[in-house]
Amino acid sequence: KNQKTVQATFFSKNEKENEIKKFKKAKNRLILLDYDGTLTSFKDNPKEASPDNELYELLDKISSQKNTTLSLISGRDKETFHNWFPNKKYTLITDHGVWLKKPEQEWEELAILKNEWMESILPVLENFADNTPGTFVEKKEYSLAWHYRKADPELAETRTLEVNTVLSSLIANHDLSILNGNKVIEIKNSSVNKGKASTHLLINTDYDYILAIGDDYTDEFMFEELPDYATTIK
Repeated sequence: KNQKTVQATFFSKNEKENEIKKFKKAKNRLILLDYDGTLTSFKDNPKEASPDNELYELLDKISSQKNTTLSLISGRDKETFHNWFPNKKYTLITDHGVWLKKPEQEWEELAILKNEWMESILPVLENFADNTPGTFVEKKEYSLAWHYRKADPELAETRTLEVNTVLSSLIANHDLSILNGNKVIEIKNSSVNKGKASTHLLINTDYDYILAIGDDYTDEFMFEELPDYATTIK
């Protein structure tokens, strides 16, 4: 009944075993992994969600598999991932698909964006943060995020409605979108998302196995853009 309600199939033991068989049989594999909420748990302060040794070892082990391309695809900013994963053998995609870095290559900007819109929206978010204990604003290169993980749940419920209402009117004449994530509301350019970014990895390369794993709304763009034969796990 639950499967029909959410229009998704729960990952059973048999499906897990079949997935492993598909992985082993594949000649060229692509694995796409979200970061926050997928590879690591959420933290009150996003900067504290850095990889530990266990996660580094896991990712290194996956990327060292023969004929396997591992890509971390995240809303995190470029600078953070550059510091967390220096000289790694896997691909990094940051800022919801703005920046791409392949192993032993320089960062590549997938979209030329403007961020002047932040000047008018940042003060609004800061005002909400000042009037809502336990919340703060994170300013990235091309997006703004209002975090409310530490806020009182009842107050946060009221404030999120207010924030969404105010932001919806502010972005009406801009090419912007509002993302409601896990205890965070983020404003970003509509022209970029994880789906468009993931297609860059499919150009000029034939993969016979694709696995994508994510935990929230932003990952759905990635799931939609991948070929039908890809396995997508939320």
